[in-house]
Amino acid sequence: MNKYLVKLNYTGEGIKGVIAEGGSSRKAAAEALVKSVGGTLESVYFAFGETDVYAIADLPSQNAAIAVSGTLNASGRVTCSVTPLITVEEMDEAVKLSPVYRAPGQ
Repeated sequence: MNKYLVKLNYTGEGIKGVIAEGGSSRKAAAEALVKSVGGTLESVYFAFGETDVYAIADLPSQNAAIAVSGTLNASGRVTCSVTPLITVEEMDEAVKLSPVYRAPGQ
């Protein structure tokens, strides 16, 4: 499974739902969403500032991540972005590759 950082911002209607139902209800909904595509929810944190919620999910595929993002954004109650997270080991493997590239103007 791959890890993804999910960042959410509530619309006005979305935050009204959080106020009415509480944070635990939203975490349960997030767990059910992630489970429905074969993943697990590692953590959920509410925040204030630029982003309202940060979550980390283990998802079985990029398609599962796209489905989660699309479902959340289509709700009209949140805007969502999903970022793949790279392990230290994956980075170690990536830097061993030797890509060939010619920069513009060289």
